[in-house]
Formats: sequence, structure tokens, C-alpha cells
Amino acid sequence: MDLKPSTEPSRRTRRPPVPVKIVIAGGFGVGKTTAVSAISEIPPLSTEAAITTVAARVDATGEVPAKMTTTVALDFGCITIDEALKLYLFGTPGQDRFGFMWHDLSQGALGALVIVDARRINDCYPAVDYFEKVRLPFVVAVNMFHGELRHELAELRWALAIDAGIPLVTFDARSKLSVRDALLAVLRHTRSRIEGA
Repeated sequence: MDLKPSTEPSRRTRRPPVPVKIVIAGGFGVGKTTAVSAISEIPPLSTEAAITTVAARVDATGEVPAKMTTTVALDFGCITIDEALKLYLFGTPGQDRFGFMWHDLSQGALGALVIVDARRINDCYPAVDYFEKVRLPFVVAVNMFHGELRHELAELRWALAIDAGIPLVTFDARSKLSVRDALLAVLRHTRSRIEGA
């Protein structure tokens, strides 16, 4: 029997990062698919389908005429924040006719990022109302289309009728760092809600 101490360095067992589910929601064409694609460290799963003539009439695509595809089920991606935390991102479809899927996509989520197009405020109400109703912590992120903010944030908060305790931020759905910052805002807000409960 060999009683010599082992010269092999001890191997520390690393735990995998904690999985956290975040829902990314908002109206039609606000930038949900773009945001998931911009930040995902894996090739994102996207269920984009071509917009047909009939769908264009049903989904009222007049405000975004250049949009040729739409999400018909969900977008999925993930991003490792650090050794301890990995976010799993579930993007909802934006059309009203797919609203029934939001409940399933939100199950088990820690929080939500509601993306807003300030040019089309009316399209944002269903997402804000939904997350208020199910009491899931959320952050409202105004997507800066063409780098412009058409209204002051205070005006948008008033127009969306969101409580002062709900963070309202601006971001660019095409920028990985900008999307990261918006997601970190969701994590901070959720943490503050949990600690304040």
C-alpha cells in the first residue's frame, strides 16, 4: 500500500451555471428576434415564416412595410453571463393571434424584457398588460430605431401607464452589448423585487 501523498493537484468540481429563463416580448416587428439573434452564444432557434398577403392584412403590417418575415412560435437563444449564471431567452410571437402562447412561454421565467417601438405605442399595451396581470417582473426597453428616440422617456412612461417602479430603458436590439445591458436590467429589477418581498 502506497502511503505517499498524492502529487496530483486536487480537482475542484465546478458547478454548471444556474439556468435562468427570461421572456422577451412585445408587439409585432419591435425587434424581439433581432435582440435574441444579437446576443445568443449559440445559433438561435427562430421560427420565422414569410408574411403572406393574407397574414399582412390580419397582422396590420402597414407600419412596418419592409418586414418580410414574422415569428410564428418562438425565438430561442442563450447567453452565459458568468460562471454562475446562464440566461435562456424565449422570444414570443408579436401578433395578437399568437397571444395564447405567451402563458406557456412565460412558465418558469424569472423575468421579462418588454420591447417597445416608440413609433407604435398601441402595439405595446398587450405585453405590458400581460406581465402586470401575471405579476412577472419586467423591464420596458425602448428599441432605438435609426438611433432616434421620438419621445422623452417620461412621456413614454405616461403613455404606457407603467408604474414608476418598473425600469424603462433605451437600447439597440442589433447591439450585443446593448441587449446585454437590457437583460442585466431585468436581472437587477427581479432581484430587487425578490429582496423587497
